[in-house]
Amino acid sequence: MEQDKRKAAPDNTAVRTALWRALHVQIDPMPHIIEDETGLQLIAPDNGWQQRPDMSPDFTKRLRASMVARARFIEDLVIAQQEQGIQQYVILGAGLDTFAQRRPEIASQLQVFEIDQPDTQSWKQQRLTELGFGMPEWLHFVGVDFETSSWWEQLISAGFDTSQPAVVACTGVSLYLTRDTIVATLRQLATLAPGSRIAMTFYLPFDLLKEEDKPLQQIAEKGAQAAGTPFISFFTPEEMRTLAREAGFKTLEIISADDLDKRYFTGRTDNFHPSSGEEFLVATT
Repeated sequence: MEQDKRKAAPDNTAVRTALWRALHVQIDPMPHIIEDETGLQLIAPDNGWQQRPDMSPDFTKRLRASMVARARFIEDLVIAQQEQGIQQYVILGAGLDTFAQRRPEIASQLQVFEIDQPDTQSWKQQRLTELGFGMPEWLHFVGVDFETSSWWEQLISAGFDTSQPAVVACTGVSLYLTRDTIVATLRQLATLAPGSRIAMTFYLPFDLLKEEDKPLQQIAEKGAQAAGTPFISFFTPEEMRTLAREAGFKTLEIISADDLDKRYFTGRTDNFHPSSGEEFLVATT
């Protein structure tokens, strides 16, 4: 009975990420890496949310840059794949992703499957309805606990076509999963139809971070531990390459924070650059 009474709510990490994307638009100079204040609409935080400690404009600047860079990278990847004919987009750990609401001209050409914790999914669907965004037939919400349930079975039940290729994004998730779960996820993704493309972020061990990023990482780890969502898994780029190779992907590459910096931040004069802690595995089946 207690669980039935518990009010659904989005994950704290999902809220923070969405607010950082909005903060970027509100306080960082143009050109903006991505324009996304839709998550802020969903959250509707109290006045003064910008004064939250985890919204500190200067102290969290590099993390904020990382969040908007990875969102832009995924968006560019999905658009490119859609232009090449892929018609399915899966978001593992969707959080408060707003691609479907911000880019309906692209999303409506796809079958979009958002996979995340049931509480986050329920809350998000309610807020989308309240705000008038609606539930188009091409947008599918799949509630699942990655550690205890089969996201793959739930995805298929939601209408995913295993015979057709897909583009899959998984950002900000692996840090909270066990190594065994990550390995199982990679192996499952490697069975996607030929021509599928996946992009998954992973987090570097502490000693591989740039010195300027280490203090904030230590604070973030303490905060995550206190919130009951401890950081669990870290990988070197070579370790992630090995896992992906063993999973069975045909091609793979690592996109580093420096790569994203060169792609999206070249020419900026505001010292706005991504932190060094997160990198992308990009692989094809």
